[in-house]
Amino acid sequence: MNIEAHRWLMKAVGAPLERAAFDAMPGPGEVAVAVAGCGVCHTDLGYYYDGVRTKHALPLALGHEVSGRVVACGAGAEAWAGKAVIVPAVLPCGECDLCRRGLVTICAQQKMPGNDIQGGFASHIVVPARGLCAVDEARLARAGLQLAQVSIVADALTTPYQAVRRAGVLPGSLAIVIGVGGVGGYCVQVARAFGAAVVAIDIDDAKLAAVAAHGAALTLNSRTLDAKGLKAAVLDFAKQSGHRSTEWFIFECSGSAAGQLSAWSLLVHGATLSVVGFTMDKVELRLSNLMAFDARALGNWGCPPEAYPAALDLVLDGKVQIAPFVETHPLDDINRVFDAVHRHQINKRAVLVPA
Repeated sequence: MNIEAHRWLMKAVGAPLERAAFDAMPGPGEVAVAVAGCGVCHTDLGYYYDGVRTKHALPLALGHEVSGRVVACGAGAEAWAGKAVIVPAVLPCGECDLCRRGLVTICAQQKMPGNDIQGGFASHIVVPARGLCAVDEARLARAGLQLAQVSIVADALTTPYQAVRRAGVLPGSLAIVIGVGGVGGYCVQVARAFGAAVVAIDIDDAKLAAVAAHGAALTLNSRTLDAKGLKAAVLDFAKQSGHRSTEWFIFECSGSAAGQLSAWSLLVHGATLSVVGFTMDKVELRLSNLMAFDARALGNWGCPPEAYPAALDLVLDGKVQIAPFVETHPLDDINRVFDAVHRHQINKRAVLVPA
């Protein structure tokens, strides 16, 4: 039996995305998921507008924030039939030496939808069944959410969740998040859910106001403060709120050179700098600051699939809010939506929903 499906293909950098039919039948160990929603990520725009190279040759359907329902199963994946799921943005093979040693985020055989394999801007997506995150639809309904909305858990939430978890944020910590739109906004909420007092830094007052209502104890506009001013403001906040002036957790989520420089300038003794955002731009740093402050810097690529259920629990338990930061659009409007997101005319996370 064939599964008639369609996806929107990127054929060249900046060229209009084109709809194309395909057969969505899964192979052994795979499932076909009828897409409920797929989020538009900064990474997708990097591929489409900036020419960041995908591992899979063009034409390619982008999109790696996917939720939906399993409608067909290959041999060995039958247990997933009919289940509502979130597809992890990075799917490790689970069998190589790295995976066996728990280093799944650097698995050389990993599959990222919309990069290594065909992605989720489609009616259906075929993916390995290994690592799928089941969604409890009763809890989803109690949380007042639609399956399409939790598609953003696959990256916008789980990536900062992994960064916060990996950094070691504890109750009483002081966390600083730079760039609080998209991933950064969820980083604020996750760090707060882990018990940290959170300082949010951005250049957009509207974004700062939004996170002030969802977990940020202090907001700072970096357009109005230089590096010394930012650090002085955070030090003053730490003193006034009874937090340490050492061991800060700094999360760079802006994916900009300016944001990375701000993050570097905020290093203190024992600090942890987590790089979450991505930019092609280069910055000039004095690496010896890490030595002088006995600090550490961590890169963050995705989130292990086994951590997805705990991240999703934060949403379903109401500790992290996603509905105020998500808006849905028809998948057939993908070209218009990409343009609007690129022009910053859509400030929430756009989720594309098939008809």
